[in-house]
Amino acid sequence: MTILHIDSAITGEHSASRELSAAIVRELTAEADRSGRSPQVTYRDLAAQPLPHLTLPAFGEADSQAVLAEFKAADTVVIGAPMYNFTIPSQLKAWLDRILVAGQTFRYTETGAVEGLAGAKRVIVAVARGGLYGEGTPQRAIEHAERYLTDVFAFIGVAHVDFVIAEGLKISDDHRAQAIASAHERVHALLQLAA
Repeated sequence: MTILHIDSAITGEHSASRELSAAIVRELTAEADRSGRSPQVTYRDLAAQPLPHLTLPAFGEADSQAVLAEFKAADTVVIGAPMYNFTIPSQLKAWLDRILVAGQTFRYTETGAVEGLAGAKRVIVAVARGGLYGEGTPQRAIEHAERYLTDVFAFIGVAHVDFVIAEGLKISDDHRAQAIASAHERVHALLQLAA
């Protein structure tokens, strides 16, 4: 089992998305060990070592090629994605720009429709949000992180993305603690279902 672990939060050890993505990777590697598979984890911290914003020459650069190769080699991709200003961090967008490559992760058919080429992957995203943006909330219409990532991965053939969401983290300390605890329960339940 090959796991690609991506973090993008700029808040370091205070990051809920980093805490949750690490918990997901721990659960995945423990399950792989129990089943006799040797897990291999590749980690990329997009805040500590950001990729530059995409330019045409960047497509041919070694960093871009390495990012695409890491993604293509992974069976499972775990992403820590905090919601900043209603969407994903720009560091994560720069990474996505390296993996959405025509002929590599998607192709255009003769009719102009898109065929995703990365459908065999499992993608799990840990999302952290300061407010309440889930289904049925007044702010749902301006939530563009979860929705954007769902569309991006569907475009390249990953029809189902699992989300572990901790939201309302800025409402109060108690609410933050409850939201993170619930997200950890979701991590455990999600990975038990897949075992």
